[in-house]
Parts: sequence; structure tokens; C-alpha cells
Amino acid sequence: MRLLMLGDVIGKPGRTAVASFLRDRSELWDIIVINGENAAGGFGLTRATAIELLDAGADVITSGNHIWQHKEVLDYIDTDGVRVLRPANYPPGNQGRGYILIEKDGARILVVNLQGRQFMPMSLDCPFRTADTILRNTKADVVLVDFHAEATSEKQAMAFHLDGKATVVAGTHTHVLTADARIQARGTACITDLGMCGSRTGIIGMDPREARLRFLTGRPVRLKVDEGPLQVNGLDITLNDDHAVESIRTVNESV
Repeated sequence: MRLLMLGDVIGKPGRTAVASFLRDRSELWDIIVINGENAAGGFGLTRATAIELLDAGADVITSGNHIWQHKEVLDYIDTDGVRVLRPANYPPGNQGRGYILIEKDGARILVVNLQGRQFMPMSLDCPFRTADTILRNTKADVVLVDFHAEATSEKQAMAFHLDGKATVVAGTHTHVLTADARIQARGTACITDLGMCGSRTGIIGMDPREARLRFLTGRPVRLKVDEGPLQVNGLDITLNDDHAVESIRTVNESV
């Protein structure tokens, strides 16, 4: 079995990059998980942008702290059968779901979306205990975790915490592909951040002029999505017949 997890999609350039990358080869992977956190104009997700990513080949769309950016997405993610997740450790009462179980070729594949608490804009339920509860109550052959967090230490701690329990623990949110992809002692593949899908010449996918002004002036300058040459970042995972991780490869391709 072969799995693909792609980092944060940044606006229309990111959606275009994903569609171009997956065109004519999406069937190489049995499951494709894409973080759509920034797919709509660089912030949040809409029904239309979610459908665009699903049509491009995504089996599941994960998200993070910008999932509530566009109100129209609230009813959409609460619809039965929609494979769009919001972090599972948001308090009870929020729309949508934080994990989904998919059956593919006889295998039960669990995709879990979590959000970190260090340096993030809101204090949420503990992502570690939330993960434990989900895994304890859900039987699966393959477990893929998207941990949307700022602190590298928190993301690496989650990978250590779930070693031997999850198949893959992949960090998202910082938009920079990290160089620490590895298979841990108990078999869990992990990476601190999957990077992003969008402009290679921007600042984490945004126009560098506005992003630079934020640092120079200290003002909350409105950011725009950069329109430069496109790239796709992520992790390509191969499992053996027992659903154990056999190999991993980081994806860092211009498209």
C-alpha cells in the first residue's frame, strides 16, 4: 500500500500545484491526504475549494486553526460523507469531525486531524489525550495523523507519543518542509512539517512584499497569496503487506 500526505495548500496557486502534480498519477497512491487549511485565498477553506481538491485526487482533506475562516464551510463539514476534517481536539459542540475511518482494499484506514497548543491562537483540549481516546476507541489497520502545530518540539513529542500506535505522524502549519523524515524505533513514520503546496518564491506561500512589511513596520499588513513558480511538498509512504512502514520519501517537486 502506498500513501501520500501533502502539506498546506496555499490559495489558488496551491490548488493548481496539487492538481498538476496529481494529474495522471493520483492512482499511484491508495490514499491521498491533503491539508486544505489555507486553500481559499490563503486563509481557510470553502466548499468550492474543498471540492476542487477532492476532484484533484484527495481522499481526505485535513485542516487547522483557519478552518473557521469562512462561515459557509461550517455546514459543509457537518454533512455526512464529506471527507473534510477539522482538528479533533476543538471543544465539543463544533461542527464537523476530527477523524474519519475509510476502508480501502480490505484495510481500515483512520485519518486523524489534531491541533497543537504551543504558540497557537487558542487553548484547545489536549491533543495527546484526544489522540489516545480516538485510537483506543477506533480499530484500524493504518493510522495517519496530521498534527497542525507551531512548535517543532510539540510535533516531535506527538510523534514519540504515538510511536507504535500510529502509522504516520505528520506535522503541518509552518509551511516549510523539514529534513527530519524518519521511521521511529517502534515503526511509526514521522516528519515535523510536510511543507506546503504553492508558490516557491513567496514567504510561506505569501507575497514577499507584504510579508516583509509586517516585519519592518510591526503593522498587521494584509497578506496576499504569491503567484510565483509552483511547488508541492509532502511525504510519500510505502507499507508492506502487514501495513507496517517499509519506506518513506519526502516530496519536494516543482510543477
